[in-house]
Amino acid sequence: MPELALAFLDSEFGGLDPELHDITEIAGVLTDYRLAELAAGEWRVQARPERITPEAAVLSGYGPERWSDAVPLRQALGELTALFPTGTLIVPAGQNVRMDVAFLERGFKSCALPYPFDYHVIDLATLFYAWSLVVGEPVVALSLRQAAVTAGLIEGAVPHRAMADTRLTLESFRYYVGRLAPRAP
Repeated sequence: MPELALAFLDSEFGGLDPELHDITEIAGVLTDYRLAELAAGEWRVQARPERITPEAAVLSGYGPERWSDAVPLRQALGELTALFPTGTLIVPAGQNVRMDVAFLERGFKSCALPYPFDYHVIDLATLFYAWSLVVGEPVVALSLRQAAVTAGLIEGAVPHRAMADTRLTLESFRYYVGRLAPRAP
């Protein structure tokens, strides 16, 4: 089996439909299987304004002035994959990471780039739910905010930015994995 690495990912989008909306922001933190950080990067992506809903723009802080340094999607995806070591199985990880994967799959396809990720995903919501069953604490919501608040990592709102969400997701993973570690009887 090849070496395994996790690509903690978060993307912001112009809406919730990969066929109708563009990616506006991508962040990734690559870790080894023990969650030690290996590399990181983030990109504001040139998006078509007509493919960004007003609600999504407000939620993610999207605006032409803030995106003046945005790069083409092809460049962002190329630079993201350049972070990945060759011969390593790269598993996407994150909070509700299937949504990010759906947009990224479409992005790689539209740019005619090879898709670099394994078909498995590792999701914080599943880990958070498993932890709640082990400790007998009910889950109020399966959101990043709820997982991070429950872990004592934040209080209040979560900034809806790709890298901030990626790093908070990774810290939440570390917290919950540490709480599920085997203990002496």
